[in-house]
Amino acid sequence: MDLRQVIDFGGIDADADELLGECFQDHPAYEAARNHQRFLIIGRKGSGKTAIFKRLISERDPEVFSFGHTFEDYPWPHHDLQSQSGVPEERRYIHSWKYLIWLSIGKILLNQDHGIPWDDDSMLSSAQLESFIMDSYGTRDPDVSQLFSPGKEIKLKGSLKLPVGSISLERLKIADLPIHFQEVNRQVGDHVMRTLHPDHDYYICFDQLDLGFNPADPSYSHRLIGLILAAREIGRLARNAGKRLSVVIFLRDDIYDGLHFEDKNKVTENNVSRIEWKVTGPGLTLKSLMERRFGAVLHGTESIPWDEIFNETREMPGRQRKSIIQKC
Repeated sequence: MDLRQVIDFGGIDADADELLGECFQDHPAYEAARNHQRFLIIGRKGSGKTAIFKRLISERDPEVFSFGHTFEDYPWPHHDLQSQSGVPEERRYIHSWKYLIWLSIGKILLNQDHGIPWDDDSMLSSAQLESFIMDSYGTRDPDVSQLFSPGKEIKLKGSLKLPVGSISLERLKIADLPIHFQEVNRQVGDHVMRTLHPDHDYYICFDQLDLGFNPADPSYSHRLIGLILAAREIGRLARNAGKRLSVVIFLRDDIYDGLHFEDKNKVTENNVSRIEWKVTGPGLTLKSLMERRFGAVLHGTESIPWDEIFNETREMPGRQRKSIIQKC
């Protein structure tokens, strides 16, 4: 095939790239997230964050489960109503993020993971989790965009009752959820952790968080900080419980660099993977990325060396190199 006859070597973004699955390269950032080592993946726009996001949420394996959130399908106005007052600004959204994450995992456990229950404790906790979600949302598989909808009530019974004074609260309006977030999340989280299979991998992923970014809006930064802190805390709970669960966040590096919160240095050192591509040299390079696409499009093979496509040895006047297109 003549290289000049090729229309393209994939889309300019992950959503339009038909070669993404076939030509995906296992960047260290992907490996770190896949192995539950680092949960915060940052990089420049177009560096491949969404490619890794799509890889994580599209992998199919009987023991690997995932759910992906994007900015476009999340109910931000309702989420804003769940911010807690009386706490530092950077922590106002932690519990609303946790609630969303716990229920996202609950959807996986109740609808996808057929290895549940795996012991007596997981049987009891999965039953409590199912009862809570069914009673509150009318389905085992609720729409995440409706979790904070006005007018909804969550229903608490059995081990999920909330003690308020001398009585147990069995119904809770969504508008009142921020008052009781900590206890609701503790109980739901305990049941989720006991239900998770210790031999399975679980990923809750967040992408497209830069859409609608407004550096002049402090609430935007507070929401992102809340998500990062919630992901870190849930990751710690999972590790302490011996479970393989990660909340993976994909964020533009300039946005992350502009965030300011306590322990950011520790988060950056221990939890951040930065996507960077080299032009040449050992390891992952833009050249190696294109070599895989050459192979997929031209020969249906895994890779074609760059030198078989381009001859860069001829020198042009002014010492500028000329690339000569060859036939393959």
